[in-house]
Amino acid sequence: MLNQVRYRRDSIVINKDGKPVAALVDAELFARIRRMRARFDELSARIAEAWASVPEQKGLAEIDAAVGVERAR
Repeated sequence: MLNQVRYRRDSIVINKDGKPVAALVDAELFARIRRMRARFDELSARIAEAWASVPEQKGLAEIDAAVGVERAR
């Protein structure tokens, strides 16, 4: 399995009781995923900070309006 992941760049999903619980992936892909997750967390924190003073319902209404505009395009 390790050779399959390393040389063919395949991924292997490990199931328990028919449900996926883990995955065996290439180390480079795993490092990339971790960097992407860290960047996502940074961006999420910046967005949360920027919108902290906006009431939740107002923020959600603005998001819904923006999504509606984009879907209408």
